[in-house]
Amino acid sequence: MSDPTAAVRGRHAGDATLVPWPGGHDLCSSTVDTLRAEPQSDDVTLLLARTRSLSADQVASWRFPSDPAVVSRARTLAVRQLTRWGLENLAESTELIVSELFTNAIIHGNSDSGSDRTIGLRLIRHEVLTCEVSDASHSHPLVRHPRTTDEHGRGLFLVSQLSRRWGTRHIPDGKLIWADQQLPASA
Repeated sequence: MSDPTAAVRGRHAGDATLVPWPGGHDLCSSTVDTLRAEPQSDDVTLLLARTRSLSADQVASWRFPSDPAVVSRARTLAVRQLTRWGLENLAESTELIVSELFTNAIIHGNSDSGSDRTIGLRLIRHEVLTCEVSDASHSHPLVRHPRTTDEHGRGLFLVSQLSRRWGTRHIPDGKLIWADQQLPASA
């Protein structure tokens, strides 16, 4: 039996048709007026979503084998892309973020699955510069607090210090770790 809160006048939310955005206020008013026309026997859920698409020149993405030898190639491609975008002043911090996230993906990221041993890298230039690294693991990364004598365990701490914010998003084939950096005012 389906959930009655997902049905409106016999239609399920999944049956909705995507329509062009007429404007938030007009759409809300029209929807509320329609809902008021009939008494409701249960709660009503209204979801309005507006997505923005990015142009191809705002996104750069690559796939790499899960191999430590390609970390330098990932850094080089990221810096080259930043140069194309005129964001050379973010090259040093982005290079370190790419290096740390990519290395973590190699060490920790593909242990759940023997099938997809590739790592994705994507840079997105929009309101911020977003660096995303994806791998086949579903494990959640943890920021460690190593002692001063420890040789490892500082990667995500460094990412957190260099980025405005960072996080993890689970995707069907694993996880994606992202870090946002503030764009310069001139960008």
